[in-house]
Amino acid sequence: MKADHYDEFAASYDTENSGSLLNAWYERPAMVRLAGDVRGRKILDAGCGSGPLSAELRDRGAEMTGFDGSPEMVELARRRLGDDVPLTVADLARPLPYADDTFDDVVSSLVLHYLEDWQPPLTELHRVLKPGGRLILSVNHPLVRPFNFPKEDYFAVRQFSEEYDFAGQPGTLTYWHRPLHAMIDAFTAAGFGIASIAEPPPSPDTPAELLPPRIANGERTAFICFLFVVLEAR
Repeated sequence: MKADHYDEFAASYDTENSGSLLNAWYERPAMVRLAGDVRGRKILDAGCGSGPLSAELRDRGAEMTGFDGSPEMVELARRRLGDDVPLTVADLARPLPYADDTFDDVVSSLVLHYLEDWQPPLTELHRVLKPGGRLILSVNHPLVRPFNFPKEDYFAVRQFSEEYDFAGQPGTLTYWHRPLHAMIDAFTAAGFGIASIAEPPPSPDTPAELLPPRIANGERTAFICFLFVVLEAR
């Protein structure tokens, strides 16, 4: 999938993202919790999309910078964030326009699973982080695909596509499945140590009507969807 693929449905995706269970009430709150106290920290939003995570972290006192491969998404982010957050169009699969040791943290929300080769982007994110800085990321959970398609090979790094409806507009997203050990190998090869891995529940503030029935009625506490990892630059 090309970096500017989201241009085709950027506005519709932003509308869907602003109130959906998986984005607004699950993934984004989990990323904010993992980031913790960000007051005064310089944070790069790698693959910022239309900027909702940058907005939340900025409102908590972070000094945000962001980039995305989609010009349309960056334009939406500029409208949301105003002039106080530097934003640019850049491709995570290529060298980034930032100096070494610039950021205290990098957040990368549902981005890496679009890429076949994780080594160049992880190496670049490590480069722009200060020593000891954190990379806080979320990706498709590696167990989701084999759970839904048990005949597929869990251990193979392979491509697949899924169809979505973004606020009434159809869109196709293409991902790369990789097993957990391949993720860990890529993290450590790029010079990161693993601080934590999380499989959180939805936000406790989630409207009950958005929750799956088994969670809404208390039978279960969470579901498998995304994997959250906090890495430290060695």
